Amino acid sequence: MAFDLVIRNGTVIDGSGRQRYQADVGVIGDRIASIGRIRERGATEIDAEGQIVAPGFIEVHSHLDAQVFWDSLGTCPAWHGVTTSIMGNCGFTLAPCREQEMDLCLRNLERAEDMSRDVLLAGIKWSWETYPEYLDTVDRLPKGINYAGYVGHSAVRAYVMGDRAFEEKASEADLLAMRREVESAIRAGAIGFSTSRSASHQTSDGKRVASRAADWSEVRSLVGVMAELGTGVFEITPNSTGDLESRPEHYAAMRDLAIESGRPLTFILAHAPFQGDAWIKLLELVDDTLKQGGRMTIQALARQVQTMLSFKSHLPFDKLPNWSKLRSRPLAEQAAALRDPQRRAQLVSEATHGPYSDGAVGGETRPPDWDLMKVFDSTIGPYKSVAAVAKERSVSPVELIIEMALNSDMDQFFVQPYANHNLDDVRTILSHPQAVIGGSDSGAHVSQILDSSTPTFMLAYWVRRENAFTLEHAIRKLTFEPALIWGFADRGLVARGMIADLIVFDPDTIAPAMPTVVSDLPGGGKRLKQGAIGIGVTVVAGQVLLRDGQHTGALPGRLLRGAVAIAGT
Repeated sequence: MAFDLVIRNGTVIDGSGRQRYQADVGVIGDRIASIGRIRERGATEIDAEGQIVAPGFIEVHSHLDAQVFWDSLGTCPAWHGVTTSIMGNCGFTLAPCREQEMDLCLRNLERAEDMSRDVLLAGIKWSWETYPEYLDTVDRLPKGINYAGYVGHSAVRAYVMGDRAFEEKASEADLLAMRREVESAIRAGAIGFSTSRSASHQTSDGKRVASRAADWSEVRSLVGVMAELGTGVFEITPNSTGDLESRPEHYAAMRDLAIESGRPLTFILAHAPFQGDAWIKLLELVDDTLKQGGRMTIQALARQVQTMLSFKSHLPFDKLPNWSKLRSRPLAEQAAALRDPQRRAQLVSEATHGPYSDGAVGGETRPPDWDLMKVFDSTIGPYKSVAAVAKERSVSPVELIIEMALNSDMDQFFVQPYANHNLDDVRTILSHPQAVIGGSDSGAHVSQILDSSTPTFMLAYWVRRENAFTLEHAIRKLTFEPALIWGFADRGLVARGMIADLIVFDPDTIAPAMPTVVSDLPGGGKRLKQGAIGIGVTVVAGQVLLRDGQHTGALPGRLLRGAVAIAGT
């Protein structure tokens, strides 16, 4: 038997949750052809002695719908072992949309997902109108990793209703048109339908995104399209920020829709302090739904959700008058100003005392909470607060931030947790039987967060440091379980006949690397970038995509279409 690729001497963790074992893995074409002791040489040989051989990770919640046009590799997820990414979450997709009405689409994306209009316009050549046409366009693009996508409610609504989508209830004719678009998308290969009810999802002009203007009967009707077709996953961002009295009704409606439609329902679950006990109620909702025969899956983040702060990205006092002037200058000039005692004293005073507006314009001018803000000196923590480190060094918190920035050539990061502050709560969420590891938001908020590293953080922190999960259990939650739920029948397992999406990594060192700030987006846009350590090889469809984090030049990624499109029915 002639093998195109043989991975030798590795320890296989196959994704099923079963015990690891020693074996070689042989690949012919894009599929795993043999697992055991392989005598024949492969055209490509990889020595995995002392390494784990596992299925490639499946990223279940991304917003790479636009980035796929200018980033053929699929960064940052590809660096963290991700071989398949599911985009189009929260109701935000680039299709259906007419080119001349793209403003309607961008209005949904700019603020809710922090996507720069200038970057989107510079990076995308619009060549579609319908969702099937968008999928065909993505299919033709060179890709390092695989992609699948939902059709988004906000996009469908704006396509059918225009400006009315953001304000009005749909008419019967509107709803029929939206149902046709959803059906067309599912038949073309969308893996499901996504929406948002979250009050935090607003347009660039401060209004609610289009999906939030819909009543629940509209959501039920559109999910009902998938029920009639017998396929598709329903992804929702619940409203957990509204008044407490409305939550039970909202959660009950989610449960009832999962049961009546028969479709799997999924959502990100994180614990934000301002949401109170919403996370506990959502865990109870999942249990209740399962008891009544519905399907519901939690997308669990393995870490704190945190904003990355630095002089090269953002600081909490950027919009104060004197700081705003400083931050508009090149970094070298900022550093020079901070070394000037008189100028520095003025800036320290303003950052300490304000004027702050207590949350106007996106919250950027809220006074910092120095006890909550942490010094980011490792990628898996624990982190000391800015207040604690400042006290140790007998300086003010602002002085500490300035000194650490100057001493690091402005590279020093600080983090501001937004959710999942208590890691004991995170462990509870991760441990739920219906939880898969996901929620990275890759492709969105690229200048603020770095959750593409969720898989490597999971293995470094919860498996290696905390011993809270076995490596077999964690990998199952990153591979086989998502593949089963989202319908990737030939992925998620190291087994004969499966597509050879594989990673080879060192269990003793795998972890996120320290982040950097780069200006590599279209038009020079800025983003946070984070690689990984400990991953030796990433294989997609039988081809080596990455070696030690370096791209080989191969682009074997594919568009993965849903079951109806695959069956051709």
